[in-house]
Amino acid sequence: MLDVLLVVVLVVFNVYVAVWSGLPRVERSGCGPWAGLGLQVVAASAVLMRKTRPLTVLGLVTGMAVVMSLSMWLVPGWFLASADGAGVWVPSAAPVAAYSAVVYSTRPRVAWALTGVLTLLATRLWALSFAVSASGLVLTAVPALLGMYVAARRGLIAALTERAERAEHERFLVAEQARAEERVRLAGEMHDVVTHRIGLMVLQAGALRVRAPDAHVRQEAEALRAAGCQALEELRDLVGVLRSPQSAEGVVKAGTAEGVREPDLGLAVLVAESRAVGVEVEFEEVGDASVLAPVVARTVYRVVQEALTNARKHAPGGSVRVDVRYEADRVRLAVRNTPPTQPVDGDLAGGGDRHGLSGLRQRVVLVGGTFTWGTLPGGGFVVESALPLYVPTTRTWIRSSEPAASGPWASGT
Repeated sequence: MLDVLLVVVLVVFNVYVAVWSGLPRVERSGCGPWAGLGLQVVAASAVLMRKTRPLTVLGLVTGMAVVMSLSMWLVPGWFLASADGAGVWVPSAAPVAAYSAVVYSTRPRVAWALTGVLTLLATRLWALSFAVSASGLVLTAVPALLGMYVAARRGLIAALTERAERAEHERFLVAEQARAEERVRLAGEMHDVVTHRIGLMVLQAGALRVRAPDAHVRQEAEALRAAGCQALEELRDLVGVLRSPQSAEGVVKAGTAEGVREPDLGLAVLVAESRAVGVEVEFEEVGDASVLAPVVARTVYRVVQEALTNARKHAPGGSVRVDVRYEADRVRLAVRNTPPTQPVDGDLAGGGDRHGLSGLRQRVVLVGGTFTWGTLPGGGFVVESALPLYVPTTRTWIRSSEPAASGPWASGT
């Protein structure tokens, strides 16, 4: 819009100069101002390309200046130059062309060479005149110098912006490194504290298995010892992930972190463990589980594991139904439990950090799935999720719906 306005101003100015210089007069020989006005309009119209083709515009203006200079010697009175040789022999678009070439051109040497030729024609050093030389410098050299200043200022601003962005990125990297170091420290502390307590439980269960006179007690003690050992193994795996330099996104893309042992992803094992502690579980699995990508299989395993754990803690005596269906493009699972029929153990139910389901939701969303939970009309609870069979190379992030219902363990373990 600014360039269009500039062209209009230049055209109006040239028409005024043409009229003022004697366009209606008969005594002017040749085409006179008519031809000059035509060249000036062409040069003014070329200003529209000053940002995209700055050297082309400057070259056109310089060529017209050469034509105007030659015409003054060969046919005086043409191209808006007076018969006595007064005035400036360059188009009125010369200042804009010189400025734009220095600012927008990627070939500064060519721009300055054309500007030098244009300045020489405008100042007419071969016939020195203070008024002509001064006006020539103002119309050619001064706009070029102004353009050089603007280009240098833009370059400086770009360099300062790049430096600020680089400094911000370096601060971000330092913060990331600090977070990684803190994560490693916390992982070490968690490993030391939790493994100590679980190790004591495993040792006590082993001693009970050896010393108990009752066979059933020895069997239960062995099951408790085996569960403790499995918990220690999984804790070591998780601590290994926390100590790894890979991010959570990197773990998702790789499926599993390097060196981290995959757990037994059989859902039937989870169901059997719940049944072994007295929970009535109905399990139905439809389809082929082998089509799942490892990271999706791990996520399905964790969802079912969390839902069964919550049912045991918050709905004692109730029954649980686990439905898993492997479809053509995704796996759908639902875990429903009935209301509790026995008193809830306050210590067991309040022993979690209340972020189990929220953490699972984030994990499911990370692989491109959906995750919802809520209470059932009869007082039970349901956890539902749908996940893709594999994580694509370019993952689409799917925003899962927020849970609309609340319940006794709606915020997880």
